[in-house]
Amino acid sequence: MTLSPPYHIPGITNLPPSAPGMRIGLFGGSFNPMHPGHLLVMEETLRRLELDALWVLVTPGNPLKDNSHLPSLENRVLAARALIANPRVRVTGFEAARGFAYSWQTVNFLTRTLPDRRFVWIMGADSLADFHRWQRWRDIAARLPIAVYVRPGSSHRALASRAATTLDYAQIDETDAAILAQCRAPAWIYLQGRQSGLSSTAIRASRNRH
Repeated sequence: MTLSPPYHIPGITNLPPSAPGMRIGLFGGSFNPMHPGHLLVMEETLRRLELDALWVLVTPGNPLKDNSHLPSLENRVLAARALIANPRVRVTGFEAARGFAYSWQTVNFLTRTLPDRRFVWIMGADSLADFHRWQRWRDIAARLPIAVYVRPGSSHRALASRAATTLDYAQIDETDAAILAQCRAPAWIYLQGRQSGLSSTAIRASRNRH
């Protein structure tokens, strides 16, 4: 049976616990599948942004992509959890329980219901390149700071993108990464660092060939 959001799956769609004042990274995606490249971004942003926690938000589906062959939310959440050893990283499919299809809905909900947490939105450079295609992307940038992590082959396209040029005035220096969570939005940072050439698309293609 195919579930249509909103729906609740105990242990899968619960919101992770948190406390006032916590610095929490939000890293969303389909994670079909999660791979070491994702883990690298989590490790680097946790360390360099000096976060207390990072929430991996496994989405019901990407509105900009074909989701007809997407594995179930439960399977993707459990597969992601199986790869993650860091206790500060929590994986949840909570957006499905709220019926959220777009990231701006998630950002609005979290910043309004947990206003005493310091949330930071985390994305790869490939996502920044297409950020202007996201519904209400300007609202996301206005609600919380954003950390963009370098991705192989995406730097030029990302930094020349419509979103990057529009928000040029709000970019802070990479050396100030540790204060990003305290910055008032709009504020964003572009983080250079270790990279992985892995992608979920390439992994799926390889599996299909075999």
